[in-house]
Amino acid sequence: MEILRYSAFTDRPDGGNPAGVVLNAQGLDETDMLRIAKEVGFSETAFVTATETPDGTHTPDRTHRVRYFSPRAEVDFCGHATVATAVALAERGAPGALAFQTNAGRVDVMTERTEADGHGFRATLTSVPASSEPVAPQHLASALEALGWSEDDLDPAFPAHVAFAGNYHLILAVASRERLARLDYDFETLEALSRDQNWTTVHLFHRQTDTLFHARDPFPLGGVVEDPATGAAAAAFGGYLRAIGWEAVGTPITVLQGYDMGRPSLLTVTTDASDPRVSVSGQAVVLT
Repeated sequence: MEILRYSAFTDRPDGGNPAGVVLNAQGLDETDMLRIAKEVGFSETAFVTATETPDGTHTPDRTHRVRYFSPRAEVDFCGHATVATAVALAERGAPGALAFQTNAGRVDVMTERTEADGHGFRATLTSVPASSEPVAPQHLASALEALGWSEDDLDPAFPAHVAFAGNYHLILAVASRERLARLDYDFETLEALSRDQNWTTVHLFHRQTDTLFHARDPFPLGGVVEDPATGAAAAAFGGYLRAIGWEAVGTPITVLQGYDMGRPSLLTVTTDASDPRVSVSGQAVVLT
């Protein structure tokens, strides 16, 4: 068994979000996967467990059963590990259209060579159908308390929501880039709230322009203070923008994440008014 290590949503090893990838995870049970994820130590490791669906039936050709584990628990869907896995498969002779059967549902993935040098690969995942609803006022108040924020720190143009595109994420808009850069939260309190509300991450964002956003994602449920690139949250964010009627929906949106951590990441989010799913794309590179 080979454990691959990639960084996703970047074109350089010192950027993006690292992920473990195991392409031949046949025969591993949940205990094995959790142990390996802990040993790898990244926020998630993806396991390709043969061409079999969760109900035991065989999948069509170019469809893979994929499971994701943080060092603490299994996660239904992980965007950056999906991009890393797709690029790993493309580099081993399986570029083009793929489908991943995840615990959250089917996620279509397309890989293609990057235009810059023709050697690397870029992957685009298309999420399960996305949805978004306003967060309950008492849960918003609890989240703000854990973050050490007040409602004055929020951008009133963007209502606070809980959005879904494979996982649930609290979505909060920050009024200033400076406030986002000063993120310092109560880890244990936000972890308890996230566990109670089934929020995988808290997606904090600031609008620079209508199509350019800065984001930070606390991920205490996974034992991670912050994720440098969160594809699942980016997909949920795309669904959120569509739900609130954001005028730039249909135009590719750039999300810059990880800059305040020193691991710059670039995620491209695309929505379509006629499709409930959301596409998220980025590159991935091998970590040596």
